[in-house]
Amino acid sequence: MSGQGFGVVRPLPGNGLVAYVGGLLLVCDPAEPAADDLLEALRETAAAGGDGRALARRAAQVLAANMAGDPTTCAVAGPVGDGVAVLVSGSAAATIGTVAGETRLAGSDSLTWADRLVTSTVERVELSLPGAGSPHPAVRFEGGIVHGGGLVGDLTDQPAAPAAPAPSRPLTSEMPATAFHLEADLIQPPAQQPVERPPYPLADQPPIQAGPPSGPQPASPAVEQPQYQPPEQPPYFPPQEPAYQPPEQSPFQAPHEPPYQQEPAFHQEAPYQQEQPPPLPEPQQFPSYDEPPPSGNGAGDQQVPQHLGPPDHFDQPAPPPLGPPDHFDPGPPQQEQQQADHGDRPLVYGVDCKNDHFNDPRVPYCAVCGIALVQRTLVPYKGPRPSLGVLILDDGTALPLESDYLLGRDPERAPEVAGGNARPAKVTSPDGSVSRRHLRVALDGWDVNLVDLGSVNGTQIQPPGDPNFYDIPPNEPVTIAPGTTVRVGVSRTLRFEAHRG
Repeated sequence: MSGQGFGVVRPLPGNGLVAYVGGLLLVCDPAEPAADDLLEALRETAAAGGDGRALARRAAQVLAANMAGDPTTCAVAGPVGDGVAVLVSGSAAATIGTVAGETRLAGSDSLTWADRLVTSTVERVELSLPGAGSPHPAVRFEGGIVHGGGLVGDLTDQPAAPAAPAPSRPLTSEMPATAFHLEADLIQPPAQQPVERPPYPLADQPPIQAGPPSGPQPASPAVEQPQYQPPEQPPYFPPQEPAYQPPEQSPFQAPHEPPYQQEPAFHQEAPYQQEQPPPLPEPQQFPSYDEPPPSGNGAGDQQVPQHLGPPDHFDQPAPPPLGPPDHFDPGPPQQEQQQADHGDRPLVYGVDCKNDHFNDPRVPYCAVCGIALVQRTLVPYKGPRPSLGVLILDDGTALPLESDYLLGRDPERAPEVAGGNARPAKVTSPDGSVSRRHLRVALDGWDVNLVDLGSVNGTQIQPPGDPNFYDIPPNEPVTIAPGTTVRVGVSRTLRFEAHRG
């Protein structure tokens, strides 16, 4: 978008001031005390070649210096890459149309001002003041400062490029200095009269030899080619091998065996008789269930337990009656019991060190006592997640990481806070570089993620041990490690510490 600007810009009818300078847009109420400062900020940013982010930053500084009374009614916009940065304050409003839909901003949504960085492909940008009319399709704003109620930049209606002038033929030194001149390649040669020849050769002229005809001639008829005939070869006869002759062998003779003779009768064995198994013992006689067992040897009468089954070939004691196990009591469901014991702390999978400290199963050492965790001997289970650390702001404010946070200049009005999904953390800056909804700290399992909510001045992170800061993409979660420094806007910082106690 930065290469195309805002396409065709049309002013909206109204009583305010509208400006279009260097591809940057501004609308404001001329009765505001900060109107002149805003116009000067627009001119300086355009002269320095700044984009929409630089303009929004300058406008925020002007608004922060004029916060004694009611919020100033104004709106600015400028391209940032393929997107656009927008800031609105007071009663002004902005509408950004993209391929994914429309984004609306109103200055009345915030106690100070609202800003947003839209990174999608922008098709239309509209800044308006209260009472603005509709744009006329025939009116186009080429640039400058005029009266109006707003501006509309339509990127789908690009201005037509000026027609290129027709190339002129350059003069050369070879052209003669005359009033009449013809190019050599434009002069047609005179037509030659055909020479008539007699149809027969004269006595003193040699006969005319027919030459090749000139001009296009009809193609000669295709000559029929004979078909390919392979050369004849004598038939192939494989060499004959002599017939197989088996070696001569003597006829087979069976070995000599003496004739079979029956043994004498006295050598015959007695016929086989199968051994009979020993007789089974007599079945044990059980007393009748109706008669008491006999007593003897001074022993008292014994009662037969009534739970025994029918008699069998052996006496097997019946299993004891089942009762509640004494080694395990399920009680209420584990999740409900843990929720009741630990409130709203979410349940995550973790492992215990030998000192019963609940830890992330991916770490090699305990986060509390520092003892080594041998993962092969640990079994993960689901338990309440402890605090993941603390965020320490540059002014000393500590935010324990037990739930999500929303950082910004006016976080109480954010929908995430109103819906109970995050806690508010107010962060302001004198240069106005912190947005109303700037940054969300989202906890996912054992990870701490940062999500920039499309802030104009962005969010940067400095990994531990790295001297450089890196921009994080808007509206995408980025996981940070303990020891990471986070820059919110231009001048505010915070640090992630993972110490637990």
